[in-house]
Amino acid sequence: MKVLVINKHGQPLMPTSPRKARLLLESGKAKIVGHDPFTIQLNYGSSGYKQEVTLGIDAGYQHIGFSAITDEEELIGGELELLDGVSERLTERSKYRRQRRSRLRHRAPKFDNRVRSSGWLAPSIQHKFDAHLKIVERITSRLPLTKIIVETANFDIQKIKTSIRNK
Repeated sequence: MKVLVINKHGQPLMPTSPRKARLLLESGKAKIVGHDPFTIQLNYGSSGYKQEVTLGIDAGYQHIGFSAITDEEELIGGELELLDGVSERLTERSKYRRQRRSRLRHRAPKFDNRVRSSGWLAPSIQHKFDAHLKIVERITSRLPLTKIIVETANFDIQKIKTSIRNK
């Protein structure tokens, strides 16, 4: 596992080994800025040598897998589990809101405030989109990425099930 490094101006550098990071921390040349993933920030100027780093994202239905690699090794990898039941949560919240409003007297009717903006997405899809952006932004702030690859695949589940039954 590598330790991520940020220069003194906040720009990402190439990761280092845990041993070198420990030596930098003990000598006071670096400080800890994050624990997940473990990240240090240098207190001195550096040359800023960078290699090509590619971030691969596998956009699944319930899980998002990600991996940042160079030509030789994987720098960071992991999986993010998305929230489940976003629309049910919103329905429950609207029930409570409606119940609260029904207890009020002489409330003005609210019927003309239901216009959706032009870029509106369903809440569950908006959550998936925001989760992808959050992963990319977080990794971009810690690693000097040169390329991002997002793998999306559409599967016909019914066709897969029928082909398995026929075999």
